[in-house]
Amino acid sequence: MTRRAAFPLLIFLACASALTIPKNQYGLEVVRDLRTYRPLVALDPDKKLVDVQREIPSAAIDVRYATANNFMHTPLYPIARVFLRVPAARALRDIQADLARDHLGLKIFDGYRPYSITERMWEPIRNPDFVADPAKGSRHNRGAAVDLTLIDLTTGAELPMPTPYDDFTPRARQDFNDLPADIVANRAKLRDAMMRHGFDPLPSEWWHFDFRGWERFELMDVDLRALQ
Repeated sequence: MTRRAAFPLLIFLACASALTIPKNQYGLEVVRDLRTYRPLVALDPDKKLVDVQREIPSAAIDVRYATANNFMHTPLYPIARVFLRVPAARALRDIQADLARDHLGLKIFDGYRPYSITERMWEPIRNPDFVADPAKGSRHNRGAAVDLTLIDLTTGAELPMPTPYDDFTPRARQDFNDLPADIVANRAKLRDAMMRHGFDPLPSEWWHFDFRGWERFELMDVDLRALQ
């Protein structure tokens, strides 16, 4: 790169490093637009939100929040896409490859969730075991959490799990064991695969996993359509 070509890049990075993210009513810094998001990615490419289906074409995608088939009974997302930060998406790609050896794969329900959607979800539930408190923000808002299950790659059928997705009952807990042995084994298979590749389970939801190091990623409220 020539000195002349490098100069605008240096100016851009200097501006990005001095970027101030506005705080909301809870004192949380929330990235709300591409003008703020893009400089952060320029400084740290791992902060890019990537389309999981493009990264892992063999994974099944079932974005319930883009439909009325969810606990809110109304579409919350404008498009049925799943986005995650780069290292989280790459870890999922490795998990998919590992599972394929046993003719299994992933069905992904959710990844990055705009902060304003978390605010909407909180109102009817107000239970931090199942929905993040907007006063704290969600790992989903950081693009560093994923909701998913296992499928049989031959048939595409979901493996039996303790509950359906987004079942807000004690049966959804990782430590609930009054279950058939095959279901306990399926839950353990998913949990073990995720933990081997850098994800930690949420105790209250068998389907939810947080990517380790989620703290480095900012809370986001950028519209999903803007990320395409």
